[in-house]
Amino acid sequence: MAVPYLEYNFQISPQQPATDILIAELAELGFDSFVETETGLQAYIPYEGEVPDLSGVGILSNPEFEISHNRKEVEPINWNETWEKNFHPILIEEHCAIRAPFHQPFEVPYEIVIEPKMSFGTGHHETTHMMLQYVLKAELEGKSVLDMGCGTGVLAILAGMRGAQSVTAIDIDNWSYENSMENVKRNGQPDIEVIQGDASLLAGRKFDIILANINRNILLEDLPTYREALIAPGGELYLSGFYEEDLPLLTDKCNSLGLRFSEKLKKGDWVSAKYVF
Repeated sequence: MAVPYLEYNFQISPQQPATDILIAELAELGFDSFVETETGLQAYIPYEGEVPDLSGVGILSNPEFEISHNRKEVEPINWNETWEKNFHPILIEEHCAIRAPFHQPFEVPYEIVIEPKMSFGTGHHETTHMMLQYVLKAELEGKSVLDMGCGTGVLAILAGMRGAQSVTAIDIDNWSYENSMENVKRNGQPDIEVIQGDASLLAGRKFDIILANINRNILLEDLPTYREALIAPGGELYLSGFYEEDLPLLTDKCNSLGLRFSEKLKKGDWVSAKYVF
């Protein structure tokens, strides 16, 4: 007999990086499928009479985010059907497409195939969309590129496709690490170096271009490390994962480190910015 599921509906503000962290923590408890929504996240766990204890899920008590939730029991779910219904392909400026294996191929210069697995909406968040725009227009031929907080690895993969000489992808989350490892191979980029860890891994390393799509507080904390890791002169730093009102704070910090504001992109309430060394 098919096992029913518990469906948890989380309302999250701001949504990133809380959603990604919540997915990682819930996966440790046995939640096996997730659907990103406009206001947060739906998470599913097989239900055989025992309700999971969420007291150890640290992100739920993090004062930087407002997270509430409710739950209900649902009938057994056809996950293949749910994946296909919730994971929609996206097109970036007619040049880059991100799709799942069950979508029809696109006739574009760069096509990235991502297996949805237990998380839907991959690559669809405004911050990722803007960073993909930056990667599409940056001069990457022969450059060394770092994708910090790589998630599924889409930025690193596109950088590799666009001719970067070397690409490194780093994420502190194990699920992101594993998923990036699978995706770089799936997309013909096995030379991309994928590492699990944080900014401390950058000690002694140098990059022409750093992509960091994380959140305001972590960016502010790690900016000095990014500055040390950038090749000078001419290094480029692309930041995303914050709101427009956060831009002056990040720019002031970058200026204090010798990084000059170059331009910004805005999508919805989110902003991405480019700084040069």
